Amino acid sequence: MGKRRRVEERSGRRRPAVVGGMIAVVVGGAGLGVYALYGGAAADDGSAAAANGRQVPRVRADAPSTAEAEALAARFLTAWQKGDAARAAAVTDDSAAAAALLTGYAKDAHITDVTLTPGTAAGVKVPFSVKATVKYKNVGKPLAYDSALTVVRNPKNGKAQVDWHASVVHPDLQDGDTLVTGASGTPPVRAVDRDGGELTAAKYPSLGTVLDGLREKYGKKAGGKAGVELQVVRGKASKAKKASDKTLLELSKGTPGTVKTTLSPKLQAAAESQVAKRARSSVVVLRPSTGEILAVANASPGFNTAFNGSLAPGSTMKVVTSSLLIDKGLASADKTHPCPKTFTYGGWKFHNDDDFEIKGGSFKASFARSCNTAFISQAPELSDDSLTRQAQQVFGLSMNNWAIGVPSFDGSVPVQSKAQMAASLIGQGGVRMNPLNMASVAATVKAGSFHQPYLVAPSVDGRTLASASRTLSPSTLAQLRELMNYTAAAGTAAEAMSGLGPDYGAKTGSAEVDNQDKPNGWFTAYRGDLAAAGVVQAGGHGGDTAGPIVAALLRTGG
Repeated sequence: MGKRRRVEERSGRRRPAVVGGMIAVVVGGAGLGVYALYGGAAADDGSAAAANGRQVPRVRADAPSTAEAEALAARFLTAWQKGDAARAAAVTDDSAAAAALLTGYAKDAHITDVTLTPGTAAGVKVPFSVKATVKYKNVGKPLAYDSALTVVRNPKNGKAQVDWHASVVHPDLQDGDTLVTGASGTPPVRAVDRDGGELTAAKYPSLGTVLDGLREKYGKKAGGKAGVELQVVRGKASKAKKASDKTLLELSKGTPGTVKTTLSPKLQAAAESQVAKRARSSVVVLRPSTGEILAVANASPGFNTAFNGSLAPGSTMKVVTSSLLIDKGLASADKTHPCPKTFTYGGWKFHNDDDFEIKGGSFKASFARSCNTAFISQAPELSDDSLTRQAQQVFGLSMNNWAIGVPSFDGSVPVQSKAQMAASLIGQGGVRMNPLNMASVAATVKAGSFHQPYLVAPSVDGRTLASASRTLSPSTLAQLRELMNYTAAAGTAAEAMSGLGPDYGAKTGSAEVDNQDKPNGWFTAYRGDLAAAGVVQAGGHGGDTAGPIVAALLRTGG
């Protein structure tokens, strides 16, 4: 991706003692310990200031010390361990939310016999372990996990407080989520691949969130029987992020129903292996002729970036933009096309990587080398909604109507104006995608028409797949394939795609992110009846980072 203006991308008293694994707060002495436990200033600290004729204590604004963090953690954990939710919540910075979740911990989650053991504090962060029992009716099972809390200074009164988030109670909780134990409303499912082999998170770590989504969608339809479980029940904020309910502990087994997916065991295993080599990488593999999802993998399995991520796709978006420019007669693969060092539009000066230029070159040369200005220079000829309509009508994106079988994000190409509209032409501005979306873009070019990706066949539940309202003209489609083929053979994707031709095509991309040293690296490609796309966040150029992952899966074959 070239250099250009970045576009915003849318993370005393003595110290507590542990006796026999139990928390004990020892009282004695004075000074800092008094402040740490009660939030008051020491009487002789000399911090009074004159105000309206009376002395007013100065509000402390320094960061809490490790000693304060340990002492406050001890108070919080002791109260929680005793089942005194109100007292524990009182030392947090959101007592209402803390009290509600801690009360539900015992009442709704049926967690008893709680033992909390603090670990060694690292500054203001205090780790702790939890050992307890989950009891529901006549069934009980032990529960053990690790968590942590952070201590902050209240800016209004200077008190040290626990920085409250639901993850303090359990690391799998997001704010607004709750813990509930009971007969699960959703029976378990036994998910299988296209060949009938069982899919488990133990075998395929990336599928944890996918399996949760399959259960949520198909548990009641697959013929299983519910068991008794401790579950994370997602709140509104989590559901808005497409997060599924999560089982933390199974007290009694249910009878699973079977759900068949489109995943290829060969490609899924290969995808897991590839993302394990690259931190923050994600990849999706599709069959262009049908839309079947053959593999999905994430280096960080806690969030399914491949399906639910919302990231600027950088220059991989130029596939969509190129189809628009060719459709409108603003570009043609083999005709001369401008690629100046810079181009100013909407008050912003856009650059190419290292300010290169191509004098007298073709549009195909600009696409293969990923010339930003070749696309930005056409912004004055486009309407604000041109790219949005092209993405929706031809590629099926940004309509929020995909039904793949589990929660997914369908991409976003909002109508923008001036500099932001220009930036969207090169995959910045407000454009947001994930590997599923960009694999679908490559698949649409290969197949000649949009096939909505799916993980579970629509015949299983009678759902209707999304469709695009039109296809590209034969001329535009042929030129688009020519652009991608040339890029795979002699452009920025050539090194990664070496040896995979001749029936192939690719596009690289790099997306700049504010406050991130390296851009996100993107790569989308097709070969035969396979299409794939990947991203490596903060990885650098797509050809060097995501490219080898995608190419390896295309070599594996379906």
